Amino acid sequence: MPANQNNSSSSRNRVLVKESKGALENMKMEAAQSLGVQIPQDGYYGNVTSRDAGSLGGYITKNLVRIAEQQLSGSGR
Repeated sequence: MPANQNNSSSSRNRVLVKESKGALENMKMEAAQSLGVQIPQDGYYGNVTSRDAGSLGGYITKNLVRIAEQQLSGSGR
C-alpha cells in the first residue's frame, strides 16, 4: 500500500462547511440512538463493528438524501 494512501481516508472525512458540523454530529447521535449503536465517548471507532459503522453511515446518508429531495421539491421550507 502506498504511504500516502493512509492519509486519504482522513482527508475525505473532513467537514467542508464548518457551520454544519453541529448538525452532522446531532444526526450521528440520532442515528446511533435509533439503531441502538453505542458511540464511543473517546472518539475512537476501532471497537465499533463494521456492520454498526455501516448502518450509521447508511442511516445518515439516507436522511441527507431525504432532506435534499425535500429542499429541491420546495416542501422542506
